[in-house]
Amino acid sequence: MAPIRVGIVNDLALATTVLERIVSSDTAMRVVWKAVDGAQAIELCRRDRPDIVLMDLIMPNVDGVAATRRIMADTPCPVLVVTSTVSGNMDRVYDAMGAGALDAVATPKGLGPEGEQDSRALLRKIHGIHALHGRRAPAPAPLSAPRAASSITPIIAIGASTGGPAAIETILGQLPADLPAAVVIVQHIDADFVGGFVRWLAGRTPLAVRLAADDEAPTAGTVLVADSRAHLSLGAAGRLRYVDVPGALYQPSVDVFFHALARYGPRTSTGVLLTGLGRDGAAGLLALREAGYETIAQDRETAVVFGMPGAAVALGAAKQIRPIGRIADQLLLLHPVRKAT
Repeated sequence: MAPIRVGIVNDLALATTVLERIVSSDTAMRVVWKAVDGAQAIELCRRDRPDIVLMDLIMPNVDGVAATRRIMADTPCPVLVVTSTVSGNMDRVYDAMGAGALDAVATPKGLGPEGEQDSRALLRKIHGIHALHGRRAPAPAPLSAPRAASSITPIIAIGASTGGPAAIETILGQLPADLPAAVVIVQHIDADFVGGFVRWLAGRTPLAVRLAADDEAPTAGTVLVADSRAHLSLGAAGRLRYVDVPGALYQPSVDVFFHALARYGPRTSTGVLLTGLGRDGAAGLLALREAGYETIAQDRETAVVFGMPGAAVALGAAKQIRPIGRIADQLLLLHPVRKAT
């Protein structure tokens, strides 16, 4: 099996040396080039596209966010943010994810137990991203039991992966606080960053945003974000629940929630599938459409990666295909705010 080809982008020589040492310690990986800033990384990706790019955030000339955006537009490949402090750069981390980065980790320390732990975490991330990139995620089997009664609160279910944070931010920023529907978000994101993602979204929308809780009933005007420690589903009583789904490539899985919504959700609910690598959510969106729900997919022109919405379009799962800037308008037509009399 060919080694995983890795590009390193960092303006600090010491950090580059540490990253190169860690990558080279794994016989399944190989460093193919090193860049000192985002501009050089963009050019090197054009010349020799690697299997994964380890991208720093704060650099001269072109920073990691801008470089990620250009790489995803010109020569798309998996980007993992590796920065000195994830918590201290939270806004930049989610900006980079919105531009197309898949995940983020702290730059490993050079020596000591903490450094070894960070090194192992980095190698796991690289292997995990490489295993998922380009693979076809098996969709959960459609549920065949009779449909049970559920809550009357409509649910706007949004699924996303690569580039999702910025796309979700665009939609939520255009929805009013008195939205007569609940929003449930299933974004592919590492469990360590879900809390930060919730806080990041909360500052960008008038809606109330919080982490989805087990056994919670979605309520109008609330945005509930799926935790990544299990798969978010929906029970017969219309309450959210976390479940284990053996064999699912992505956790949380968009397909898992969409299939559950198709079985138990209010008929006035809507499924939305946004930018992302792979096919997660496509089969679930089809199940929603076949069950009579409204379904929307982001268009090719505004998607950072058209993989997930493109797969849904190919299946005929999307009743509507919209640019990201017009999806909120469509949702408000489907879920109009009642004017005070």
